[in-house]
Amino acid sequence: MTIPVDRLSDPAVRAFVAALNDNDRQAFFDALTPDATMSDDGSERDLRDWTEREIFSSNGRMEVEDETDGGRGLVATYSNDTWGAMRTAWRFTVEGGKISRFETGQAPAD
Repeated sequence: MTIPVDRLSDPAVRAFVAALNDNDRQAFFDALTPDATMSDDGSERDLRDWTEREIFSSNGRMEVEDETDGGRGLVATYSNDTWGAMRTAWRFTVEGGKISRFETGQAPAD
């Protein structure tokens, strides 16, 4: 069962997921601090390059299955036109109502 985006607990994470699913670059970057950083499967990535490739040019979408840590930890089915669908884990650091860091990677098996 998925959690509707408007029911996600943390407002900053909710804005991030909504912008990602709407393919809205402006809203996505508005949800981040100007110096936000990220990692994918434990490797630091260039945020703008990664988001262009993995989200915006490949129609990325998240269907959230579970949230932890007040909504700052998510397990979601992430899909895009490049890789198809995969179960992913996301961790967010929020500062001043915006996301300053996110980490993503494959979620462990149940």
